[in-house]
Amino acid sequence: MDIKDNVLDAVGNTPLVRLNKVVPEGAATILAKCEYMNPTGSIKDRMAAYIIEQAEKEGLLKPGGTIVENTSGNTGQSLAMVAAVKGYRCIFTMPDKMSQEKIDMLKSYGAAVIVTRTDLLHDHPDSYVEVAKRIARDTPNAFYTDQYYNMSNPEAHYLTTGPEIWQDTAGSLDCLVGGIGTGGTISGAGKYLKEKDPDVKIVGADPVGSILKEYFYTSKMGEARPYKVEGVGEDIIPGTTHFEYIDEIIEVSDKESFNVARRISREDGILIGGSGGLAAAAALKVAKDLSADKIVVVLFPDGGVKYLTTFYSDNWMRENRFLDLETVSLDKALATKPGNTPAVVSVAPGATVREAIGLMKERDISQIPVLEDGRSVGRLEEGEIMGQVISDNALLDTRVRDVMQESLPVISSQKNIGEARNYLAKQYSAVLVEEKGAIIGIITKSDLLEFIVS
Repeated sequence: MDIKDNVLDAVGNTPLVRLNKVVPEGAATILAKCEYMNPTGSIKDRMAAYIIEQAEKEGLLKPGGTIVENTSGNTGQSLAMVAAVKGYRCIFTMPDKMSQEKIDMLKSYGAAVIVTRTDLLHDHPDSYVEVAKRIARDTPNAFYTDQYYNMSNPEAHYLTTGPEIWQDTAGSLDCLVGGIGTGGTISGAGKYLKEKDPDVKIVGADPVGSILKEYFYTSKMGEARPYKVEGVGEDIIPGTTHFEYIDEIIEVSDKESFNVARRISREDGILIGGSGGLAAAAALKVAKDLSADKIVVVLFPDGGVKYLTTFYSDNWMRENRFLDLETVSLDKALATKPGNTPAVVSVAPGATVREAIGLMKERDISQIPVLEDGRSVGRLEEGEIMGQVISDNALLDTRVRDVMQESLPVISSQKNIGEARNYLAKQYSAVLVEEKGAIIGIITKSDLLEFIVS
Protein backbone atom coordinates (compact mmCIF):
# COMPACT_ATOMS: atom_id res chain seq x y z
CA MET A 1 0.00 0.00 0.00
CA ASP A 2 1.21 3.49 -0.85
CA ILE A 3 -0.53 5.83 1.59
CA LYS A 4 0.63 9.33 2.52
CA ASP A 5 0.48 10.26 6.21
CA ASN A 6 -0.78 13.71 5.27
CA VAL A 7 -1.04 15.96 2.23
CA LEU A 8 2.47 17.36 2.75
CA ASP A 9 3.89 13.97 1.79
CA ALA A 10 2.31 14.44 -1.64
CA VAL A 11 4.45 17.50 -2.43
CA GLY A 12 6.95 17.09 -5.30
CA ASN A 13 7.74 14.31 -7.77
CA THR A 14 5.76 16.10 -10.48
CA PRO A 15 5.96 14.72 -14.04
CA LEU A 16 7.77 15.97 -17.12
CA VAL A 17 5.37 16.20 -20.08
CA ARG A 18 6.42 16.73 -23.69
CA LEU A 19 4.96 19.74 -25.48
CA ASN A 20 3.94 18.73 -28.98
CA LYS A 21 1.72 21.02 -31.00
CA VAL A 22 3.07 24.40 -29.90
CA VAL A 23 6.70 23.48 -30.64
CA PRO A 24 7.68 24.21 -34.25
CA GLU A 25 9.14 21.45 -36.41
CA GLY A 26 12.92 21.24 -36.21
CA ALA A 27 13.13 22.90 -32.79
CA ALA A 28 14.49 21.27 -29.66
CA THR A 29 12.25 19.04 -27.55
CA ILE A 30 10.49 20.96 -24.77
CA LEU A 31 9.55 19.07 -21.62
CA ALA A 32 7.24 20.79 -19.13
CA LYS A 33 7.80 20.28 -15.41
CA CYS A 34 4.13 20.28 -14.34
CA GLU A 35 4.29 21.84 -10.89
CA TYR A 36 0.55 22.51 -10.86
CA MET A 37 0.25 18.85 -9.87
CA ASN A 38 1.39 19.69 -6.34
CA PRO A 39 -1.39 19.62 -3.71
CA THR A 40 -2.31 23.33 -3.83
CA GLY A 41 -1.62 23.51 -7.55
CA SER A 42 1.73 25.30 -7.50
CA ILE A 43 5.47 24.89 -7.16
CA LYS A 44 5.39 26.96 -3.95
CA ASP A 45 4.34 23.87 -2.00
CA ARG A 46 7.97 22.74 -2.07
CA MET A 47 9.32 25.95 -0.58
CA ALA A 48 6.50 26.38 1.97
CA ALA A 49 6.82 22.90 3.43
CA TYR A 50 10.60 23.16 3.67
CA ILE A 51 10.68 26.68 5.15
CA ILE A 52 8.22 25.77 7.90
CA GLU A 53 10.05 22.52 8.62
CA GLN A 54 13.33 24.41 9.00
CA ALA A 55 11.70 27.14 11.14
CA GLU A 56 10.39 24.47 13.51
CA LYS A 57 13.81 22.84 13.76
CA GLU A 58 15.43 26.20 14.54
CA GLY A 59 12.80 27.13 17.14
CA LEU A 60 11.56 30.11 15.11
CA LEU A 61 8.03 28.73 14.94
CA LYS A 62 6.39 27.22 18.00
CA PRO A 63 3.02 25.49 18.59
CA GLY A 64 0.12 27.93 18.42
CA GLY A 65 2.18 30.35 16.32
CA THR A 66 1.16 32.50 13.37
CA ILE A 67 2.68 32.35 9.89
CA VAL A 68 2.90 35.74 8.16
CA GLU A 69 3.92 36.38 4.55
CA ASN A 70 3.55 38.77 1.64
CA THR A 71 2.40 36.76 -1.36
CA SER A 72 1.15 37.01 -4.91
CA GLY A 73 -1.14 34.12 -4.04
CA ASN A 74 0.59 30.81 -4.60
CA THR A 75 3.06 31.03 -1.72
CA GLY A 76 0.20 32.00 0.56
CA GLN A 77 -1.89 29.01 -0.49
CA SER A 78 1.04 26.68 0.07
CA LEU A 79 1.77 28.15 3.50
CA ALA A 80 -1.93 28.03 4.36
CA MET A 81 -2.00 24.33 3.51
CA VAL A 82 1.02 23.70 5.72
CA ALA A 83 -0.55 25.78 8.51
CA ALA A 84 -3.77 23.76 8.30
CA VAL A 85 -1.90 20.47 8.59
CA LYS A 86 0.32 21.65 11.44
CA GLY A 87 -2.24 23.74 13.33
CA TYR A 88 -0.86 27.28 12.85
CA ARG A 89 -2.72 30.53 12.18
CA CYS A 90 -1.74 32.46 9.05
CA ILE A 91 -2.03 36.04 7.82
CA PHE A 92 -1.14 37.10 4.28
CA THR A 93 -0.79 40.39 2.44
CA MET A 94 -1.43 40.56 -1.33
CA PRO A 95 -1.20 43.28 -4.01
CA ASP A 96 -4.55 44.17 -5.53
CA LYS A 97 -3.66 43.01 -9.07
CA MET A 98 -4.06 39.39 -8.03
CA SER A 99 -7.09 37.41 -9.19
CA GLN A 100 -10.11 37.03 -6.92
CA GLU A 101 -9.72 33.25 -7.18
CA LYS A 102 -6.38 33.45 -5.36
CA ILE A 103 -7.85 35.54 -2.55
CA ASP A 104 -10.81 33.18 -2.19
CA MET A 105 -8.56 30.12 -2.13
CA LEU A 106 -6.47 31.60 0.70
CA LYS A 107 -9.59 32.25 2.71
CA SER A 108 -10.78 28.70 2.03
CA TYR A 109 -7.75 27.40 3.95
CA GLY A 110 -8.75 29.63 6.88
CA ALA A 111 -6.19 32.37 6.23
CA ALA A 112 -6.67 36.07 6.91
CA VAL A 113 -5.97 38.17 3.80
CA ILE A 114 -5.04 41.86 3.64
CA VAL A 115 -5.03 43.44 0.15
CA THR A 116 -2.69 46.37 -0.58
CA ARG A 117 -1.99 48.60 -3.57
CA THR A 118 0.02 47.10 -6.45
CA ASP A 119 1.68 50.35 -7.50
CA LEU A 120 3.79 50.73 -4.33
CA LEU A 121 7.48 49.83 -4.19
CA HIS A 122 8.49 47.04 -1.83
CA ASP A 123 9.98 49.48 0.70
CA HIS A 124 6.88 51.73 0.85
CA PRO A 125 5.27 51.56 4.34
CA ASP A 126 1.93 50.50 2.82
CA SER A 127 3.29 47.94 0.34
CA TYR A 128 2.32 44.33 0.79
CA VAL A 129 5.88 43.53 1.89
CA GLU A 130 6.15 46.19 4.59
CA VAL A 131 2.61 45.56 5.86
CA ALA A 132 3.46 41.86 6.30
CA LYS A 133 6.63 42.73 8.22
CA ARG A 134 4.70 45.07 10.48
CA ILE A 135 2.06 42.43 11.22
CA ALA A 136 4.78 39.90 12.06
CA ARG A 137 6.43 42.35 14.47
CA ASP A 138 3.14 43.21 16.17
CA THR A 139 1.78 39.65 16.46
CA PRO A 140 2.98 37.52 19.41
CA ASN A 141 4.62 34.21 18.45
CA ALA A 142 4.59 35.10 14.75
CA PHE A 143 7.00 33.83 12.11
CA TYR A 144 7.62 35.91 8.99
CA THR A 145 8.61 33.42 6.29
CA ASP A 146 10.33 36.13 4.20
CA GLN A 147 10.31 34.23 0.91
CA TYR A 148 12.47 36.87 -0.83
CA TYR A 149 15.40 36.51 1.58
CA ASN A 150 14.94 33.15 3.31
CA MET A 151 17.68 30.85 1.95
CA SER A 152 15.51 27.82 2.69
CA ASN A 153 13.63 28.89 -0.46
CA PRO A 154 16.34 28.05 -3.03
CA GLU A 155 17.57 25.21 -0.83
CA ALA A 156 14.19 23.48 -1.16
CA HIS A 157 14.61 23.41 -4.94
CA TYR A 158 18.26 22.37 -4.71
CA LEU A 159 17.12 19.36 -2.69
CA THR A 160 14.02 18.43 -4.71
CA THR A 161 13.27 20.19 -8.02
CA GLY A 162 16.79 19.99 -9.44
CA PRO A 163 17.32 16.30 -8.60
CA GLU A 164 13.91 15.35 -10.02
CA ILE A 165 14.67 17.07 -13.34
CA TRP A 166 18.09 15.46 -13.53
CA GLN A 167 16.72 12.01 -12.75
CA ASP A 168 13.70 12.22 -15.07
CA THR A 169 15.82 13.34 -18.04
CA ALA A 170 18.56 10.85 -17.17
CA GLY A 171 20.93 13.82 -17.09
CA SER A 172 20.38 14.55 -20.79
CA LEU A 173 18.80 18.01 -20.60
CA ASP A 174 20.54 20.93 -22.31
CA CYS A 175 18.62 23.84 -20.86
CA LEU A 176 16.28 24.77 -17.99
CA VAL A 177 13.89 27.71 -18.47
CA GLY A 178 11.83 29.27 -15.71
CA GLY A 179 10.29 32.55 -14.64
CA ILE A 180 12.00 34.57 -11.91
CA GLY A 181 9.99 35.87 -8.98
CA THR A 182 11.82 35.31 -5.72
CA GLY A 183 14.36 33.46 -7.87
CA GLY A 184 14.38 30.55 -5.46
CA THR A 185 13.30 27.91 -7.96
CA ILE A 186 15.69 28.76 -10.78
CA SER A 187 18.56 29.43 -8.35
CA GLY A 188 18.18 26.22 -6.36
CA ALA A 189 17.41 23.92 -9.28
CA GLY A 190 19.99 25.72 -11.42
CA LYS A 191 22.71 25.26 -8.83
CA TYR A 192 22.03 21.52 -8.61
CA LEU A 193 21.99 21.05 -12.38
CA LYS A 194 25.17 23.11 -12.85
CA GLU A 195 26.92 20.95 -10.28
CA LYS A 196 25.86 17.86 -12.21
CA ASP A 197 26.77 19.31 -15.63
CA PRO A 198 28.25 22.81 -16.00
CA ASP A 199 27.13 22.88 -19.65
CA VAL A 200 23.43 22.86 -18.74
CA LYS A 201 22.17 26.34 -19.63
CA ILE A 202 19.90 28.10 -17.14
CA VAL A 203 17.58 30.69 -18.70
CA GLY A 204 15.32 33.03 -16.74
CA ALA A 205 12.14 34.59 -18.11
CA ASP A 206 11.32 38.11 -16.97
CA PRO A 207 8.16 40.14 -17.70
CA VAL A 208 8.44 43.48 -19.47
CA GLY A 209 8.30 46.03 -16.64
CA SER A 210 10.44 44.05 -14.20
CA ILE A 211 13.98 45.19 -13.39
CA LEU A 212 15.64 41.78 -13.21
CA LYS A 213 16.84 41.49 -16.81
CA GLU A 214 18.38 44.96 -16.81
CA TYR A 215 20.10 44.31 -13.49
CA PHE A 216 21.42 40.95 -14.70
CA TYR A 217 23.14 42.50 -17.73
CA THR A 218 24.13 45.93 -16.37
CA SER A 219 24.20 45.60 -12.55
CA LYS A 220 22.07 48.76 -12.51
CA MET A 221 18.74 49.20 -10.74
CA GLY A 222 16.24 50.27 -13.37
CA GLU A 223 12.77 51.63 -12.81
CA ALA A 224 9.98 49.06 -12.59
CA ARG A 225 6.80 49.55 -14.62
CA PRO A 226 3.38 47.92 -14.10
CA TYR A 227 2.64 44.57 -15.75
CA LYS A 228 -0.18 42.05 -15.47
CA VAL A 229 1.43 38.61 -15.31
CA GLU A 230 1.39 37.38 -11.72
CA GLY A 231 4.05 35.82 -9.51
CA VAL A 232 7.14 36.73 -11.55
CA GLY A 233 9.33 39.78 -12.08
CA GLU A 234 10.40 42.25 -9.40
CA ASP A 235 11.04 45.88 -8.54
CA ILE A 236 13.76 44.74 -6.11
CA ILE A 237 16.62 42.27 -6.29
CA PRO A 238 15.59 39.34 -4.06
CA GLY A 239 18.24 37.84 -1.84
CA THR A 240 17.05 34.41 -2.98
CA THR A 241 17.96 35.12 -6.62
CA HIS A 242 21.48 33.80 -7.27
CA PHE A 243 22.47 35.23 -10.64
CA GLU A 244 25.68 33.21 -10.72
CA TYR A 245 23.61 30.15 -11.68
CA ILE A 246 21.74 31.95 -14.49
CA ASP A 247 23.22 32.18 -18.01
CA GLU A 248 20.61 34.28 -19.79
CA ILE A 249 17.42 36.23 -19.10
CA ILE A 250 14.76 36.64 -21.80
CA GLU A 251 12.15 39.39 -21.56
CA VAL A 252 8.55 38.50 -22.41
CA SER A 253 5.52 40.79 -22.65
CA ASP A 254 2.19 40.28 -20.90
CA LYS A 255 0.46 39.75 -24.25
CA GLU A 256 2.88 37.05 -25.36
CA SER A 257 2.78 35.33 -21.95
CA PHE A 258 -1.00 35.12 -21.88
CA ASN A 259 -1.47 34.10 -25.50
CA VAL A 260 1.17 31.36 -25.28
CA ALA A 261 -0.53 30.02 -22.13
CA ARG A 262 -3.88 29.99 -23.96
CA ARG A 263 -2.30 28.18 -26.92
CA ILE A 264 -0.80 25.50 -24.68
CA SER A 265 -4.14 24.89 -22.98
CA ARG A 266 -5.97 24.53 -26.31
CA GLU A 267 -3.35 22.71 -28.34
CA ASP A 268 -1.47 20.60 -25.81
CA GLY A 269 -4.24 20.30 -23.22
CA ILE A 270 -2.22 21.74 -20.32
CA LEU A 271 -4.08 24.50 -18.45
CA ILE A 272 -1.30 26.69 -17.05
CA GLY A 273 -0.96 30.06 -15.36
CA GLY A 274 0.44 33.25 -16.85
CA SER A 275 3.90 32.69 -15.39
CA GLY A 276 3.94 29.32 -17.15
CA GLY A 277 3.04 31.11 -20.38
CA LEU A 278 5.90 33.53 -19.75
CA ALA A 279 8.37 30.66 -19.25
CA ALA A 280 6.98 28.75 -22.24
CA ALA A 281 7.36 31.80 -24.51
CA ALA A 282 11.01 32.05 -23.48
CA ALA A 283 11.49 28.29 -23.88
CA LEU A 284 10.08 28.42 -27.43
CA LYS A 285 12.63 31.09 -28.33
CA VAL A 286 15.43 28.97 -26.87
CA ALA A 287 14.19 25.79 -28.59
CA LYS A 288 14.09 27.47 -32.02
CA ASP A 289 17.80 28.23 -31.73
CA LEU A 290 18.71 24.66 -30.78
CA SER A 291 18.76 21.52 -32.91
CA ALA A 292 16.00 18.93 -32.72
CA ASP A 293 18.15 16.52 -30.68
CA LYS A 294 18.43 18.95 -27.74
CA ILE A 295 16.19 18.95 -24.65
CA VAL A 296 14.75 22.04 -22.96
CA VAL A 297 12.93 21.72 -19.64
CA VAL A 298 10.46 24.50 -18.82
CA LEU A 299 8.88 25.10 -15.43
CA PHE A 300 5.10 25.47 -15.24
CA PRO A 301 4.71 26.87 -11.71
CA ASP A 302 0.92 26.72 -11.42
CA GLY A 303 -2.32 25.85 -13.18
CA GLY A 304 -4.80 28.00 -15.03
CA VAL A 305 -7.94 27.47 -12.91
CA LYS A 306 -6.99 30.53 -10.83
CA TYR A 307 -7.04 32.74 -13.92
CA LEU A 308 -10.40 31.94 -15.53
CA THR A 309 -11.67 35.47 -14.89
CA THR A 310 -8.47 37.10 -16.15
CA PHE A 311 -6.44 36.01 -19.16
CA TYR A 312 -8.53 32.91 -19.94
CA SER A 313 -11.49 35.26 -20.40
CA ASP A 314 -11.79 36.67 -23.94
CA ASN A 315 -13.54 39.75 -22.55
CA TRP A 316 -10.70 40.45 -20.11
CA MET A 317 -8.13 39.95 -22.85
CA ARG A 318 -9.99 42.34 -25.16
CA GLU A 319 -10.41 44.97 -22.43
CA ASN A 320 -6.67 44.86 -21.76
CA ARG A 321 -5.79 44.76 -25.47
CA PHE A 322 -3.98 41.45 -25.11
CA LEU A 323 -6.18 39.24 -27.26
CA ASP A 324 -4.22 37.74 -30.14
CA LEU A 325 -6.91 37.09 -32.72
CA GLU A 326 -4.87 34.30 -34.26
CA THR A 327 -5.36 32.27 -31.06
CA VAL A 328 -9.17 32.58 -31.07
CA SER A 329 -10.86 29.31 -32.01
CA LEU A 330 -12.97 29.12 -35.16
CA ASP A 331 -16.15 28.21 -33.27
CA LYS A 332 -16.05 31.65 -31.64
CA ALA A 333 -15.61 33.34 -34.99
CA LEU A 334 -18.63 31.42 -36.31
CA ALA A 335 -20.69 32.56 -33.32
CA THR A 336 -20.33 36.22 -34.37
CA LYS A 337 -21.89 35.69 -37.81
CA PRO A 338 -25.43 37.13 -38.20
CA GLY A 339 -28.09 34.81 -36.81
CA ASN A 340 -30.22 34.96 -39.97
CA THR A 341 -27.39 33.55 -42.09
CA PRO A 342 -27.45 29.77 -42.69
CA ALA A 343 -24.45 28.02 -41.17
CA VAL A 344 -23.52 26.54 -44.54
CA VAL A 345 -25.05 27.22 -47.96
CA SER A 346 -24.16 24.21 -50.12
CA VAL A 347 -25.21 22.15 -53.12
CA ALA A 348 -25.24 18.43 -53.77
CA PRO A 349 -23.03 16.94 -56.49
CA GLY A 350 -26.17 15.96 -58.44
CA ALA A 351 -27.49 19.53 -58.65
CA THR A 352 -27.16 21.41 -61.93
CA VAL A 353 -24.74 24.26 -62.45
CA ARG A 354 -27.78 26.50 -63.14
CA GLU A 355 -29.17 25.66 -59.68
CA ALA A 356 -25.84 26.31 -58.04
CA ILE A 357 -25.40 29.71 -59.72
CA GLY A 358 -28.98 30.63 -58.77
CA LEU A 359 -28.29 29.77 -55.14
CA MET A 360 -25.09 31.81 -55.12
CA LYS A 361 -26.96 34.79 -56.61
CA GLU A 362 -29.83 34.41 -54.12
CA ARG A 363 -27.46 34.30 -51.13
CA ASP A 364 -25.04 36.87 -52.58
CA ILE A 365 -22.03 34.57 -52.20
CA SER A 366 -19.09 34.03 -54.50
CA GLN A 367 -18.35 30.37 -53.71
CA ILE A 368 -20.37 27.38 -52.64
CA PRO A 369 -19.20 24.06 -51.17
CA VAL A 370 -20.39 20.78 -52.61
CA LEU A 371 -21.49 18.40 -49.84
CA GLU A 372 -22.41 14.73 -50.06
CA ASP A 373 -23.61 12.88 -46.95
CA GLY A 374 -22.36 15.78 -44.85
CA ARG A 375 -18.85 15.59 -46.29
CA SER A 376 -17.16 18.16 -48.48
CA VAL A 377 -16.38 16.72 -51.92
CA GLY A 378 -15.75 19.88 -53.94
CA ARG A 379 -16.60 23.53 -54.51
CA LEU A 380 -17.78 25.97 -57.15
CA GLU A 381 -16.15 29.39 -57.44
CA GLU A 382 -18.19 32.15 -59.10
CA GLY A 383 -15.30 33.49 -61.21
CA GLU A 384 -14.21 30.08 -62.44
CA ILE A 385 -17.65 28.70 -63.28
CA MET A 386 -18.82 31.92 -64.97
CA GLY A 387 -15.81 31.84 -67.27
CA GLN A 388 -16.69 28.27 -68.30
CA VAL A 389 -20.39 29.07 -68.80
CA ILE A 390 -19.61 32.08 -70.99
CA SER A 391 -17.50 29.82 -73.20
CA ASP A 392 -20.17 27.08 -73.27
CA ASN A 393 -23.60 27.91 -71.84
CA ALA A 394 -24.63 24.27 -72.25
CA LEU A 395 -22.71 23.74 -69.00
CA LEU A 396 -25.64 25.35 -67.17
CA ASP A 397 -27.47 22.02 -67.28
CA THR A 398 -24.38 19.96 -66.41
CA ARG A 399 -24.21 18.24 -63.03
CA VAL A 400 -22.08 20.00 -60.46
CA ARG A 401 -19.95 16.88 -59.93
CA ASP A 402 -18.66 17.16 -63.50
CA VAL A 403 -17.34 20.71 -63.22
CA MET A 404 -16.61 21.24 -59.52
CA GLN A 405 -13.16 22.14 -58.24
CA GLU A 406 -11.32 20.57 -55.31
CA SER A 407 -12.89 20.92 -51.86
CA LEU A 408 -12.34 23.93 -49.66
CA PRO A 409 -10.01 23.17 -46.74
CA VAL A 410 -11.81 21.57 -43.78
CA ILE A 411 -10.61 22.68 -40.32
CA SER A 412 -11.70 21.64 -36.82
CA SER A 413 -13.80 24.18 -34.95
CA GLN A 414 -11.19 24.14 -32.17
CA LYS A 415 -8.39 25.23 -34.48
CA ASN A 416 -7.52 28.90 -34.32
CA ILE A 417 -8.08 31.79 -36.69
CA GLY A 418 -4.38 31.86 -37.51
CA GLU A 419 -4.67 28.47 -39.22
CA ALA A 420 -7.68 29.63 -41.24
CA ARG A 421 -5.80 32.78 -42.21
CA ASN A 422 -2.95 30.70 -43.60
CA TYR A 423 -5.35 29.01 -46.04
CA LEU A 424 -7.15 32.25 -46.91
CA ALA A 425 -3.84 33.93 -47.65
CA LYS A 426 -3.24 31.29 -50.33
CA GLN A 427 -5.59 30.46 -53.18
CA TYR A 428 -8.67 29.66 -51.08
CA SER A 429 -11.56 32.10 -50.68
CA ALA A 430 -13.04 30.28 -47.68
CA VAL A 431 -12.55 27.38 -45.26
CA LEU A 432 -15.09 24.90 -43.96
CA VAL A 433 -15.38 24.31 -40.24
CA GLU A 434 -16.15 20.85 -38.90
CA GLU A 435 -17.07 19.46 -35.51
CA LYS A 436 -17.26 15.75 -34.72
CA GLY A 437 -17.02 14.92 -38.42
CA ALA A 438 -19.85 17.22 -39.54
CA ILE A 439 -19.51 20.52 -41.44
CA ILE A 440 -20.96 23.20 -39.14
CA GLY A 441 -19.98 26.42 -40.90
CA ILE A 442 -17.92 28.33 -43.40
CA ILE A 443 -15.47 31.19 -42.84
CA THR A 444 -14.78 33.50 -45.78
CA LYS A 445 -12.26 36.31 -46.06
CA SER A 446 -15.01 38.85 -45.47
CA ASP A 447 -16.23 36.90 -42.42
CA LEU A 448 -12.74 37.08 -40.97
CA LEU A 449 -12.49 40.81 -41.60
CA GLU A 450 -15.88 41.42 -39.98
CA PHE A 451 -14.83 39.39 -36.93
CA ILE A 452 -11.62 41.38 -36.56
CA VAL A 453 -13.51 44.67 -36.79
CA SER A 454 -16.12 43.52 -34.26
